[in-house]
Amino acid sequence: MRAFTWSLALLFGLGLALALQAVPGSAWAQQAGDSLRQVAPENPAGGLVPGAPLGGSSDAEIWRAIRGGAQGNVSIPDKAAGQLIQSQGDNWRAMRNGPITVLGGTVVLLFIGITAVFFLIRGRIRIDSGMSGITMERFNDLERAVHWMTAVCFIILALTGLNMLYGRHVLLPVLGKDAFALLMQGGKYAHNYLAFPFMLGLVLMFLLWVRHNLPSRNDFVWIGMAGGLFVKGVHPPAKKFNAGQKVIFWTVILSGLSLSLSGWSLLFPFTTDFFAKTFMVLNVFGGDFSTEVTPMREMQLSQMWHGVVALGAIAIMVGHIYIGSIGMEGAFDAMGSGQVDENWAREHHSLWVAEVKGEPVPDGGDHGSGSPQPAE
Repeated sequence: MRAFTWSLALLFGLGLALALQAVPGSAWAQQAGDSLRQVAPENPAGGLVPGAPLGGSSDAEIWRAIRGGAQGNVSIPDKAAGQLIQSQGDNWRAMRNGPITVLGGTVVLLFIGITAVFFLIRGRIRIDSGMSGITMERFNDLERAVHWMTAVCFIILALTGLNMLYGRHVLLPVLGKDAFALLMQGGKYAHNYLAFPFMLGLVLMFLLWVRHNLPSRNDFVWIGMAGGLFVKGVHPPAKKFNAGQKVIFWTVILSGLSLSLSGWSLLFPFTTDFFAKTFMVLNVFGGDFSTEVTPMREMQLSQMWHGVVALGAIAIMVGHIYIGSIGMEGAFDAMGSGQVDENWAREHHSLWVAEVKGEPVPDGGDHGSGSPQPAE
């Protein structure tokens, strides 16, 4: 019996040797032997790994394609899983943690610093002719309700968004992990749900005030005189909104629209293709953008764009909040009670006062001398 077993083993080995010599792939045995001889025993070089029978040399072209986002085939419904590496993720992380966070924060702090220096040098802008004791309705109840709804939502959205970018560096060491986690969770819900009244406020503000914020020739006079902000006693003519307020209006509307679209795609992931469509439009005007934007890439672009626009809007709104609060005497009353002092109105919006009261256009209304008109 033992002899029979050894005979079978010998025949099997002989047949395997003949088969390896007969098939075309027999060269594999020689290559395998060569690879075994090429293995570096201690110091790996050229991709050879000690102990690996076939070496550890990787195919550079294959890995270069994978790194570039080559798409394979998978049997599961999520076909995106066929992409082993999505390199744009590294780019997104580098942009978010680098230029967006660092430069964006620098710009916001720079605007705050400029505003503080302006206040120290110029001081509060006073009503040159003093309070008259006579008031005019500047904004009605609906206008003020829309303004405050939008403004409060914007401030909360701004604070919670800044916390997402900088909170773990600024607040986490102060509050501790538990309190910071609770703050982040509450901020997340606030950021998500207050986006909807903010978007409603944008629509209502546009409908209420767009006709007052169209450019006019008086805007160039106002800009040329810097709105009288730097020189006491200088008040260029303006209608209901001056050029500076028009800039704020269109900044809020356009940045708010952009934030709403990018925010919508973040609230409802993988349901929009705003950037693919945007690139298609830009290509019509000579752009050279790829319109093959994957759903994951859409999300990354939306998040980056959302952060950039938000930081820019926050920086600009610093000036608006300053002027509307401590920066100018009588300005807060416009959105506080809705009633403003007539002398304030004549100094800063002389053409609007003339329009409301049916008076002749003040001197300089068309040519820009802008001297304040006394109350009659």
